[in-house]
Amino acid sequence: MQEPDESINLARAALYIAQEEYPDLDPEEYLNTLDTMGFKLQEHLPSWRYPLRIIQCINQYFYEEFDFSGNNIDYYDPRNSFFNDVIERRTGIPITLALVYMEVARGLNFLMVGIGMPGHFLIRPDIQDIGIFVDAFNGGEVILAQDCQDRLSQIYQQSVTLQAEFLAPVSNRQFLARMLTNLKYIYLKQQDLEKSLGTVERILLLFPGTSLELRDRGLLCFQLGIFSQAIEDLQTYLVKIPDAEDADVIGQLLEKLD
Repeated sequence: MQEPDESINLARAALYIAQEEYPDLDPEEYLNTLDTMGFKLQEHLPSWRYPLRIIQCINQYFYEEFDFSGNNIDYYDPRNSFFNDVIERRTGIPITLALVYMEVARGLNFLMVGIGMPGHFLIRPDIQDIGIFVDAFNGGEVILAQDCQDRLSQIYQQSVTLQAEFLAPVSNRQFLARMLTNLKYIYLKQQDLEKSLGTVERILLLFPGTSLELRDRGLLCFQLGIFSQAIEDLQTYLVKIPDAEDADVIGQLLEKLD
C-alpha cells in the first residue's frame, strides 16, 4: 500500500481487511449503509452546530436509534474487528465502533480523528486544541484529558503518567495497523497460525520493514514450516535490533534452522 496516507479511505480499507474472512463481501453495500445513517442524522442536526451539540445529536441516534454498543460480553470475538460485522451486528470493540462513528460524523461534515491511547481507542473532533474526546465503546461518553489519565490507570491497574503522544491523532496507516494488530492477537490466542500470519503480512504492507513484525512473521513461518522465510526474517530482525531482549533465543532458533 504505497498511496499517500491522507488518500486512504479508512472505511473502504477496513472492509478490504474483512474480505480476507468474507471473500464475497461487497464493500459498496456497507459504504452505502454508512451513507444512509449520515443522511438520517442530517435531518436531526441542531441549528446551532457547535461540537458538543453535534456529538450529543450523533450519540442519541448512534446508540439509541441505530442501537450500537460495545461488545463487553465477547470482546475477543473476531467479528468485533471485521467492519462489515460491526455494521451489521451493531457491536464491536473501541476501534471499530470509533470508525463507524467517524464515518457517520463525516457524513455530517463533522470530521473526527482517531486517538490511539494505549489500551483504549478514542476519537475527537478534528479541531486543534479542542480538548474533548469521545469514547465510542462506552456510549459516546465525552471525556477530558484528566479522564484519559484516570482511564489509563484503571486499564493498567497502576498509576500511569499521561504523555502527550498518547492523545495524538493517529495516521490512517496507524489506524489500520492497530485494527490488524487486534486481529493478530485474537488469532494467536486461538492458535490460528495461518490467519495470524496473514495479519502480520498486511501490517508489513502498511509499514514495511517493521522489526517486531518481521520477527513475528519469522516465528510464525517457523511454526508453519516455511523455513526459508523464517530464516530471512529472523536474521533481518537481529541485524536491525542486535541487542534485542530476545536476541539469544532468536539466535538459538536460527542455529537450529541452519
